[in-house]
Formats: sequence, C-alpha cells, structure tokens
Amino acid sequence: MSGSAEFPRVGIGYDSHRFAAPQARRRLLLGGVEVPHERGLDGHSDADVLAHAITDAILGACGGGDIGTLFSPDEERWRDADSIELLAAAVERVGARVLNVDATVICEQPKLGPHRAAIEARLGAALGCPVSIKATTNEGMGWIGRGEGIAAIAVAMVARR
Repeated sequence: MSGSAEFPRVGIGYDSHRFAAPQARRRLLLGGVEVPHERGLDGHSDADVLAHAITDAILGACGGGDIGTLFSPDEERWRDADSIELLAAAVERVGARVLNVDATVICEQPKLGPHRAAIEARLGAALGCPVSIKATTNEGMGWIGRGEGIAAIAVAMVARR
C-alpha cells in the first residue's frame, strides 16, 4: 500500500459497460456469477462491471491506481480475462486486507434480486470479507435507462495485512 496514511482506509470505484452486440454471444457476468440475459457486456476482459468497480474501490483505498493501469485493455493477455482473478491479483498486489465491500449495480434489466445471494457469496469468498450488493434502475433515464448497458459503484474498506 502506498503512502503512510492511517488505516483503515476507504475507496470508491465506478465502472460501466455497454451491452455487446447479440452476435458477439457474450455471457453476462456480475460479481463472478453468470446472470441469464440475452446479451453480455462488451469489454476487453469478461466485462464484469461489478468486479471492476470493486477492484477500483480497493485500489483507490490503497493508492494503487486503477484496474486499467494494472490490466491494460491494450494488452492481449487480458482479453476475456476472468475479472474475479484480476480482483484477487489486485488485492494481492496492494497487500490489503479487505474489511468489507458495499456496491450498487445500476441497470434496467436483468433483475438481480434472484442472483444477489450468489453474487455476494462469490465475491465474499474471493475477498474473504462481507460483501453487500444492491441493485437499482435508472428510472428509464439516460443510456442505462434505455437498456444500453450496466454500471456499478462500489465502496471498500481496507486495512493493512
């Protein structure tokens, strides 16, 4: 972890991805869980918008940059990468102990209620801490409201290992 700031520390992360074209046949992954939907998200890795927001929150708390700096979309080795593995690698790199994560997924579809427990369990197992996931819509406003993609925002509290 960079700097000599007091711990614990808090970071915030945000990410968004548009839906891929139907012919791309991408899976929709949120927090490492495949969520049934006719379209997945477009991105260089697996486009797990929730895992990316959480990764940035943890990196931010530690002064560790952002996910794009660590895992550049210009590098072919990260194409279709598993975002849960990237999350774990980022946590290892900054030497953090994640105390908890709170995140919100913003989308019109799919409905996340039926998948929330599985997503929280998957992320909690990957991070070794409590994870709380919420979902909301954008009330039909903007690109999210038009169903063009999904965004996520996350807050993470970290301590030294």
